[in-house]
Amino acid sequence: MKQFFKTVFASTLGVLVALGIVTMGSIFFIIGVAASTDGSSEYKPDKNTVFKLSLDGVLVDQTVKNPFSELMGESSNQMAVSDVIKAIRRAKANDNIKGIYLEAGSLSTGFAGIEAIRRELVDFKDSGKFIVSYGDFYTQGSYYLCSVADSVFLNPQGSVSLVGLASQGIFFTGLAEKVGVEHYIFKVGTYKSAVEPFFLKKFSDANREQLTSFLGSVWGNLTTAIEKSRNISSDELNRYLNEGLAMGQASNAIDYKLADGLRYRYEVENCVKEMAGQDVKGKLKTAGVDKIVSIKVKEKENKNKIAVLYAEGEIRDEDSSSPFSADEQVISEEMANKLRKLKDDDDVKAVVFRVNSPGGSAYISEQIWKEVVELKAKKPIVVSMGNYAASGGYYISCAANKIVAERTTLTGSIGVFGVVRNFTGTFDKVGVTTDVVKTNTFADLGDMSRPMREDEKALIQRGVEQTYDLFLTRCADGRGMTKAEIDSIGQGRVWTGEQALERGLVDQLGGMDDAIKEAATLAELTDYSVTVADGPKDFFTKFMEKQMDEAKVSIAKSVMGEEQFKLFSTIRRAETESGIIARMPFDIKGL
Repeated sequence: MKQFFKTVFASTLGVLVALGIVTMGSIFFIIGVAASTDGSSEYKPDKNTVFKLSLDGVLVDQTVKNPFSELMGESSNQMAVSDVIKAIRRAKANDNIKGIYLEAGSLSTGFAGIEAIRRELVDFKDSGKFIVSYGDFYTQGSYYLCSVADSVFLNPQGSVSLVGLASQGIFFTGLAEKVGVEHYIFKVGTYKSAVEPFFLKKFSDANREQLTSFLGSVWGNLTTAIEKSRNISSDELNRYLNEGLAMGQASNAIDYKLADGLRYRYEVENCVKEMAGQDVKGKLKTAGVDKIVSIKVKEKENKNKIAVLYAEGEIRDEDSSSPFSADEQVISEEMANKLRKLKDDDDVKAVVFRVNSPGGSAYISEQIWKEVVELKAKKPIVVSMGNYAASGGYYISCAANKIVAERTTLTGSIGVFGVVRNFTGTFDKVGVTTDVVKTNTFADLGDMSRPMREDEKALIQRGVEQTYDLFLTRCADGRGMTKAEIDSIGQGRVWTGEQALERGLVDQLGGMDDAIKEAATLAELTDYSVTVADGPKDFFTKFMEKQMDEAKVSIAKSVMGEEQFKLFSTIRRAETESGIIARMPFDIKGL
């Protein structure tokens, strides 16, 4: 009998091992097939093709390519600004591409990204090729882009949802009082309002002032562009906005010249076919961004390189232990290493540092700043600012030779803060007690189970003030200004790119191309090639690193819903922030 069980056990184990080998082999086979789809082959458009630009998903500086999505017939919800711009340029240059068909959708983006794309669409029209747009519903961001079109069509049951911009604050002060949590606030900067949710119940006067200022600046740029493209007056547009006509009949958009006609999708597609010289009875022949960018163009290889390095996301340590950071873009201390490599690469003659960050850790910002200074001593570095380059995002930018920002970039926010929490009230409510044995006075500094002593508060406030003074010094040295001058426009205040230009925080307005040209000028280059220094991680690498974390995030999102998950992430970020923080105080919705 014993021999029988040994035989059965050995056979079962063998089957399980064999199944494991087959399963692993299948997984790697699928991964190999999926990875092979990532290599984009050259696309050669047929005659009379139309470039279809779907304004849907999330607009970012860099995307994470997911070959599994293509294998499973799914499309990514991310679009890179640089890819869209490249596609528009290649569509303009290719004789077989007759025009652009803009399809409005739910586009999630910041201001600077769509400003750069709109500028490219305006340039495309100079070629004489057409741009036609259609939308079931136009969001503000998608309409800002589509207003460039020769013809703007709207579904008869749709709307042009122009309503204005808003920044809403969520304040936790009342909740903290109810659950017995006390917040100790340490900050420098009248306008540094990131900590207001923990000790106020509404915006401070200073914060309301800066919000009103830069929202007005951004919205003014957007509406001015729409008015010019649609040939309407400011009074007409404001009447549409302030009377809430976006929520009325679709014909309101026609009456106010925001749209040229009410059409169903197939009617617009038939119109596009005619304009492109296609058979009206056939299917509309289009190509998307992914195909258009793969059209091969002759690019001269050159040993002299200008490297573009992307810094996108919050500045902090990568929390590999947390599944809820799996889909976040983070600027970590690794960015300092990337800058160091570029400094030592003799083929790289200049660097364009693309910063798209609301800030974060002051400590990590300082490490990155140091490498910018070291690189600058050897070769030119020019910062190109994206949607945000504020607080810590400005810290890592200020030492560059030149700073180029979009008009609608949110920047500045030169200020720092720190938050310490006391859970004594919460512990009392649930019957938890603590005790401590220590060797020195400040050994238990930051203990959340008791109120802070006055000497502890003074110690932390001193550290915050020292960090702010260092921040002022870095900015003053980088911008050739005095600390007093920086302080007068600092104090945590956020500025738009055009406001920052007036105050000396940036050197010129423009996009990535302008930054590259400036870098070439500084490096005295007339013949050079542009390369991406650190391209987006391929999906295989990301999959192997964080596959379980991403699965957990997907489950959490499906259970909570997208909006609730964002709120949860915001609260969690506030709870886990440590050290002295240099971060922009708010996120803005409206596009």
